[in-house]
Amino acid sequence: MSAPADAPSMPWRWPRLRLRPALKALAFGVALGVWQGSAVRLTQLMWPAPGPWALAFIWEVTSALAVTLLLPILMTAVLNAPSLRVGWTRFLGLHAAAFLLFTSLHIALMAGFRHAVYALLHLGDYDLGPAVYALPMEAQKDLVTYGLGCAVIALLYEWRERQARALRSAELEGELRAAQLQALTGQLHPHFLFNALHTIGSVMYEDLPRTDRLLSDLGQLLRASLERTDPTWTLSEERGHTERFVALLAARFGDRLDVRWDVAPGLEPQRVPCFALQTLVENAVKHNQDLRGALEVRIRARAEAGRWALEVEDTGRGFGAPSPASGPGVGLTQLARVLTLLHGERARLERGAGPEGGARVTVWLPRVEGS
Repeated sequence: MSAPADAPSMPWRWPRLRLRPALKALAFGVALGVWQGSAVRLTQLMWPAPGPWALAFIWEVTSALAVTLLLPILMTAVLNAPSLRVGWTRFLGLHAAAFLLFTSLHIALMAGFRHAVYALLHLGDYDLGPAVYALPMEAQKDLVTYGLGCAVIALLYEWRERQARALRSAELEGELRAAQLQALTGQLHPHFLFNALHTIGSVMYEDLPRTDRLLSDLGQLLRASLERTDPTWTLSEERGHTERFVALLAARFGDRLDVRWDVAPGLEPQRVPCFALQTLVENAVKHNQDLRGALEVRIRARAEAGRWALEVEDTGRGFGAPSPASGPGVGLTQLARVLTLLHGERARLERGAGPEGGARVTVWLPRVEGS
């Protein structure tokens, strides 16, 4: 099995250590050492000269304690080479290096603990034994410990990841429902709906084809808000949905609203959160609806290496200035949460200013090749 093309660029991951789980692991390690020590002591009692009872517990508790303290090494190895899917070279090389570090530190810590405990209890000097025999023996036991420990840690990480995915899926479904309700609420807003129907009524006797188009746009907007279940769709679908929304806005504002598109070729199949553009355009219009001059809204889509940007810029008053739609910015906040749920740190929403001082919102998304 060869390594994937992107394997060399995999970011290095470190385990996150928390105090309470660390204390629980430490307590479990001590309890395991006591349990193993009791088994060793029962074995000693079958010998003609079993020796002091404390030695068996000292040996096993110090060994288990040293293993517990070195668990971050195993966790780091599992995080950065979780399976053979990352490639044979990375998987075997990383685990081999991690095991050598683990067994070396384990033997050193274990011997150090035993020397200290022997001296504290006046048991004489601790002797690990001839290194030519003791080190390979300890390394063989550590190999079993390392393998079992990595397997358990990998299972725990997989369980936690599945729990996190299930939680993200549930949250994303809730966010999508909220986005659909928000879009529907915005479209059914009395002023928006009244103006749309008023405009349709004003042209129905003069321009029947335009009336049909506006009624169709309104119907498709409402249908998309009610029936959409997938949290994403293509940029082409999002553009079609937004163009219908813009057509109804244009029916209300006329020449005061100018929407311009600049989409780089090849980005139409890329996936985008549903209603993302509609949210950004609606935000730009509602915060500048009282302006007397024309409002220009520019919608751009451009690609960079491994990612692409969806940008909406207007020539209005910009962020921070008082507007007739003052509020907490629920639409942008909700869109940012949806991006996080969908793509984590690979996607983000940026707010800024355009060249004329208006607002600019940029949505960065991971680019999927072959879409």
